[in-house]
Amino acid sequence: MRTLVAGFVVFALWSTLSTYIYVCKIQGLCSEPISLQANTPSPESKMLKDTLTKVDVKEQALLNEIVVNHFEFDQSEFNVNDLTKKFSDESNVYLKQHSNARMIITGHTDDIGSEEYNQKLGYRRALSAKQYFESVGIPAEKISAESKGEIQPVDSNSTKEGRANNRRTEITINK
Repeated sequence: MRTLVAGFVVFALWSTLSTYIYVCKIQGLCSEPISLQANTPSPESKMLKDTLTKVDVKEQALLNEIVVNHFEFDQSEFNVNDLTKKFSDESNVYLKQHSNARMIITGHTDDIGSEEYNQKLGYRRALSAKQYFESVGIPAEKISAESKGEIQPVDSNSTKEGRANNRRTEITINK
């Protein structure tokens, strides 16, 4: 019985140490400062709608659109596609015309890895997308980046395809 307990203790110590070495020393993720932003609109930032003006159909479509961009496993490099380019052009014009409008980028992950690691990975994905939109002319103060990590999957994490669908950023425009 002592041998079994001693073996378990050695195994637990070994797995903890090896995880620390991999995550902190090899991947360098323990020293990363993380700042998550939660933007709540203030009463002053809410726009009052005039009941006589009609909302432009194109603007309404842009406000209701969620652009999804997928990532490879454990990667945070933002890959631009035609939909993303079109969305960035339209949103750039819209954000310049509407001073209170904001772009919100939310990073998501699958459930492989620790919750803490996935939270940071989701944030890196959101920052990568934010850098792209800043590079095409959208002001940084108009963009907020946040991470939901693994807590809001859109598909099952029990299949390879499901996990691939969960590795994403969601980009929206809020009026």
